[in-house]
Amino acid sequence: MSRTTSADVLVLHAARTLGYATATRIAERTGLPEAETTGHLLDAQACGWATYSSFAGDGGWSLTEAGRERGERLLAAELDAAGARGAVEDVLRDFLPVNDVVSAACTAWQLAEMGIGEQPVTRAATITMLEEPAGVLAALEARLTAHLARFAGYHRRFAAALRLASAEPAWITGTDRDSCHQVWFELHEDLIATLGLTR
Repeated sequence: MSRTTSADVLVLHAARTLGYATATRIAERTGLPEAETTGHLLDAQACGWATYSSFAGDGGWSLTEAGRERGERLLAAELDAAGARGAVEDVLRDFLPVNDVVSAACTAWQLAEMGIGEQPVTRAATITMLEEPAGVLAALEARLTAHLARFAGYHRRFAAALRLASAEPAWITGTDRDSCHQVWFELHEDLIATLGLTR
């Protein structure tokens, strides 16, 4: 049976995987109401686990080092309670070779956009390179959600970005949206945080 993560842990973890985000974005990622999400963020801030910062009218939440450590402890406890450590380690092992493909495709596209790539890369070719990883992601997510429900949604988000990239290239590597690169980066961070590893 898939284990459900408590709301306070979901919020702390979303702040970790997103890196820096508004309460609205964190609420969207967790599926919790924004008011509840904000409450958990304020509680985390009071404990020294999260911090809010703003610049030029743009503000967001991020975790402190203490918050990252607490999040990893909570995730480790959840992982062991679910008996899923081995399963997540196996997924990470199978994820890493595909991660190399996605990273290479996104880097090549970013270089092409800047006009400094060694070889010309088209949007169509980049989308084609990302289609197989999208299929692999569906299978990896199914393996993860069999144990931990909070891993749901990565494939849906990645596939949606890939479809949108056909009309708007920013959906490949844009940082202002749920782009292919952003979703993939979050999953990598999710796996690393869950297992208490570093990149």
